[in-house]
Amino acid sequence: MELGSMVSAVRSQRVLLGDEIRPAVILIKDGKIHQIHSDISVDVPCEVLDVADSVVMPGIVDSHVHVNEPGRTSWEGFWTATRAAAAGGVTTIVDMPLNSIPPTTTLGNFHDKMQEATGKCFVDTAFWGGVIPGNQLELRPLMEAGVAGFKCFLIHSGVEEFPHVTDCDLHAAMQQLQGTGSVLLFHAERDVQQTAEEDGDPSQYSTFLRSRPDVMETEAIRTVTELCLEFQVRCHIVHLSSAEPLKLIQAARQAGAPLTVETTHHYLTLCAEDIPAGATQFKCCPPIRGSANQEQLWSALKAGHIDMVVSDHSPCTPDLKKLERGDFTEAWGGISSLQFGLPLFWSSASKRGFQLSDVVRLLSRNTAQLSRLDNQKGCLAPGYDADLVIWDPERTFEIKEGGIHHKHKLTPYLGLSLQGVVCATLVRGQLVYREGCFCPEPLGKLLLIPPERSQK
Repeated sequence: MELGSMVSAVRSQRVLLGDEIRPAVILIKDGKIHQIHSDISVDVPCEVLDVADSVVMPGIVDSHVHVNEPGRTSWEGFWTATRAAAAGGVTTIVDMPLNSIPPTTTLGNFHDKMQEATGKCFVDTAFWGGVIPGNQLELRPLMEAGVAGFKCFLIHSGVEEFPHVTDCDLHAAMQQLQGTGSVLLFHAERDVQQTAEEDGDPSQYSTFLRSRPDVMETEAIRTVTELCLEFQVRCHIVHLSSAEPLKLIQAARQAGAPLTVETTHHYLTLCAEDIPAGATQFKCCPPIRGSANQEQLWSALKAGHIDMVVSDHSPCTPDLKKLERGDFTEAWGGISSLQFGLPLFWSSASKRGFQLSDVVRLLSRNTAQLSRLDNQKGCLAPGYDADLVIWDPERTFEIKEGGIHHKHKLTPYLGLSLQGVVCATLVRGQLVYREGCFCPEPLGKLLLIPPERSQK
């Protein structure tokens, strides 16, 4: 079966249907799952992609990706980001409103971004809008145009063109979002008064970690929970790194706050204690914290207190990592991992008693729901898009530069051995990736999400 061709049927001994793995044949029609037969000997009047005992499950929906196009295509771009996604079994990404230039904060800027993305996406791509000071009257037009929701920062974003918001800005934005069904995503760190400390050695990771203490997340999340309860607008905390605010989040939910929270693969995989001096490829904000904190994040995932896991793929050109000086205080904060989310998660989760159904819930279904794509993505059932990842959860591989499809190969995961090899990826029934090779032309769609209509 040729790359780029439309697959009409997939047969496997291991198809994840609900919480069960069982033999099945999936029939595909017009890019949608048409029927699922549990009798794999059923006579199918079309060519069948037989994947033997490889696992077939819904493709990953990564709702936190910085593609950086237009404006910073030297960092990444739709072509390379979505190829990497396809190689990792990711069938849908949602692009963040920064670090592109211009950011997705006006209707005109959104149109510019869609024009840049057209014809470059190997997987389906949706878009977040941004909330910055003074753009509250842009939010409704952006919703009508099809953004999945909005993101804001409660602290400096790292780029001048996407300034962080004040409480006054947040109230104005919340008033625009009330009753729309849209969602506001928060980079939840706030500057706090800190006791004076020694500056420390900037090449030591501990120096950087002390500059972004847990209390910065806790105080920001306190603000988010209060706003969420007051306005009853869906709110979402991106890339939670500290376990300390989890009690605040739980209390707000129990009080009726429509609040969700994600963490990332790097917070679940990497530990502060293991980061070598000068290894600035490990820098991100909020920071990677200690191993005891990491275990608390895993416990919260298991208990359902964290709703989903994403990549927060945030690449840059290697020079911005300041590796030659190893200066954590000056280096760009961001980690590249879009291609490796599924094996990163499974390598650790499988040892902690998580099942494949948990992988789908945390990496596909809940991320699709956050992005308001859950009527078409994240589920293996008739009527849903035939977005499939075909993979071998038992096989291991080592991350090597030659196998990385991001634009830049610098990542803290180089040399790591992981469990779970992606064999093939189908996007709406189309074979976009198989065994290291891609379809010749991008086949992904740009996903515009219609706004919810308020009940009269």
